[in-house]
Amino acid sequence: MAPFLRSRVLHHGTFGVSHTRVPTESRPGHVALIAGLYEDVGAVTTGWKLNHVNFDSVFNRSRHTWCWGSPDILPMFSTGAVQGRVETHMYAPEFEDYSKDATELDRWVFDHVKQLFKDAETDQALNERLWQNRIVFFLHLLGLDTTGHFYRPYSQEYLRNIQVVDKGVQEITQIIEDFYGDGKTAFVFTADHGMSDWGSHGDGHPDNTRTPLIAWGSGVAKPKTVRTGETASGHGGGFSKDWQLDHVNRHDVSQADIAPLMAYLAGIEFPTNSVGELPLPFLDATDEHKAKALLVNAKQILEMYHVKEHEKRAQVMRYKPYPGFTGTGSSVDARLASVDKFIREEDYESAIRQTYELIEVTLQGLRYLQTYAWLFLRTLVTMGYLVLFWEEVFARSAALIEGKTKLFSETNTTRVILSIAASLAFLEAMVQSYYHRQIYTIVYLIATAWPLFYGATFVKSNLGLRTTWIFSCSAMSVFTLLLAKKIEDLTLILIGGSSILLLGLLYIVFEKKLLEPSAFSKERDTLSTVILGLQVALVGLAMLVTKSSVTSLQAKRGLPKPTQILGWATLSKSHF
Repeated sequence: MAPFLRSRVLHHGTFGVSHTRVPTESRPGHVALIAGLYEDVGAVTTGWKLNHVNFDSVFNRSRHTWCWGSPDILPMFSTGAVQGRVETHMYAPEFEDYSKDATELDRWVFDHVKQLFKDAETDQALNERLWQNRIVFFLHLLGLDTTGHFYRPYSQEYLRNIQVVDKGVQEITQIIEDFYGDGKTAFVFTADHGMSDWGSHGDGHPDNTRTPLIAWGSGVAKPKTVRTGETASGHGGGFSKDWQLDHVNRHDVSQADIAPLMAYLAGIEFPTNSVGELPLPFLDATDEHKAKALLVNAKQILEMYHVKEHEKRAQVMRYKPYPGFTGTGSSVDARLASVDKFIREEDYESAIRQTYELIEVTLQGLRYLQTYAWLFLRTLVTMGYLVLFWEEVFARSAALIEGKTKLFSETNTTRVILSIAASLAFLEAMVQSYYHRQIYTIVYLIATAWPLFYGATFVKSNLGLRTTWIFSCSAMSVFTLLLAKKIEDLTLILIGGSSILLLGLLYIVFEKKLLEPSAFSKERDTLSTVILGLQVALVGLAMLVTKSSVTSLQAKRGLPKPTQILGWATLSKSHF
């Protein structure tokens, strides 16, 4: 589906898999790729758009960067950068319409890149800027993500979008090579995250954390292959078997490693807070050059460690240094001196090995500093839970006290303890259910016994209600055992909606027979029935909106304006 990119792997460059971190979302993925750091997940509170703290990046280290793409991504790197250094060209937010052909997003980017080089033919100032060194072109291609969400991977729309991207990358590569003609441009093709078969991402599923990485051009090593029938290095896990690239060496990296790779290829400094390790197998350089470049990478990460340790020493009483840099021969100076010695002796293999060890220890040291106050923080959190626990005890105790001085009865005391224990168990179950959905099944089955808490008299006198409750909980317990992977099924949606609609209508018809005589006034009972009737009507209206929307989208006609208005109206009315 991507013959051009495949040709880069087979004949021109180096490829591998970039492994991302959770959450596999666009913003943290791009920050890791371009800044070399793994952003705090607190950025989710801004919808992954605004910068909590401005950060350095490959773009900010360049002489000039041209960016094209989505308004959700590009401003992250122009905000806080050196004034005028990062130039962004973005389509309007409304252009990101999930109901239309998302390949237009990618074509927009390709067309504007082509226009830049065409304008340079008549614009002398622009031409001179394009001929400067240390410049970066960033093409943000959102089409595949949008198409995958709406139509899911392996759909005809998704496969066609792959072809559009492959052809567009081929055209842009040719334009750049024709414009410069000196072979001094490096190309890096990758992704911010993957996507599951059902069109989602965000979690740690391997389909979401594994992304492609292909580099070619100036400074990039050519592919290394083995004879037919043999398997090249790096193809662990077996997941790349169907790529039919087993005869080409595969070099996997962490996502943050791509930032120092791009910085090296462009001849610029590593971003200030980058934790990426320069992937040497991608470089077309001598062992001496690789050893020295990796040492610079290590010193950049070490500088972060020194700054953070200095801050921690100033904030903490009786600071305990990171043990990885204590002891004879383990200090930073001793480790650097050892690497320098190997380089002077031209033992570059040993120098590279020790430098990687130094980077690993330094990254562990950074983690040590970031989690230095873990005991204090955990103590605070635990105390918070204990305070909430005792507040719950006192609140429930006060509610059960009869009069001013009467003590609890044994039954009430037992009920308070059981209720508190159930609340704590429920909270823990909610946390664990994120990893094990089957917990909800257990919760539903336990809930079948809830009528027993009302006493034997209630159970005997409400046989129908008790039976209905047990049947409903048991039925619900089955759903959390089923696969969560679902595809769009309009028929199933309408059947579910019709069931809800039918139950609502039956309740309205038989309400007086189901309930005991109300203590409220007749007017209140009538109002309640009217409100319930409106809610049932909204269910029917929601079914019509859903059917109209799905039918229109499947026909690729977008969302009709009347359907949009009716949908928003239904949603807003449902909350009253």
